[in-house]
This record gives sequence, C-alpha cells and structure tokens, in this order.
Amino acid sequence: ALSFFVLPAARSALTSDQYTMFLLRLDGRLQRLGWFCLAVLVGTGMFQISAHPRYEGFLAITSPWASAILVKHLVIGIMVVLSAYLTWGLLPALHRMSLLRQAGKLGDTTRLDVLQRRETWLLRANLVIAVVILFLTALARTS
Repeated sequence: ALSFFVLPAARSALTSDQYTMFLLRLDGRLQRLGWFCLAVLVGTGMFQISAHPRYEGFLAITSPWASAILVKHLVIGIMVVLSAYLTWGLLPALHRMSLLRQAGKLGDTTRLDVLQRRETWLLRANLVIAVVILFLTALARTS
C-alpha cells in the first residue's frame, strides 16, 4: 500500500523538499516497527520449524517440504539484506541530501531523485519478495 498508494500521492501533492522530509519521518517510524516484526517472525518461525514433524535438522534437505523451506529462508535473507540497505544505507543518504538541499549546498538534485526512485523500487521489491515468501509457505504446507 505504501509504495503503490501513499508514496505516489505524496510525490504528486508535496514539493520535493516536503516529500523528502515526509519520507524520512515515515520511514524512520516504519523501519523500527518492521525490524521488530522481523525479529518476532524469525523467533516464532524458528520455534515452529523445530516443532514441525518433517524437520530433520539443519540443512537436511530430504523432502519437497524441506526444499521449499530452504528456498523460503534464502528469500527471507534477500529481504533482510534489501531492508538493511534501505535502513542503514539509503535512508541516511536521503537524509544527508535533504539537509544539504535545505542548507542550499545541493546544486544538482539528480542524485536525490535517483535515491528517491531507488527507495520506491526497494519497497516494491520487498512487496514482491513478501508475496514469494507467502507462496513458498503455501508450497511447503501442501508438500
């Protein structure tokens, strides 16, 4: 919803400076919640997998269920890496660019536009990855 409705509406209604500040405030709040939810999901997932009757041990790929779970965990790893880049790489860069722009020291805004588009792309990529994770969960449950 964020990448398909909120961000496009904000981009069309706000000036570039307002949009950047909106992104920074919104992302700052959502990132904390997202990392907390990820920690809860990892914790509960580890408990659930260890209690699953088909679980035979770490990297014991002996069934379609185990294969689907392995691929799911790899995809979750990709999501974590993208989210980490977004949280600790892209958002700080956007914040620096915003501060430079407010101070009048940012002449060319091309880099800022690139970073904003990259953030939108990463949010959409994470949405697609989340759908893939749900699909792999369903696949594992049916195998």
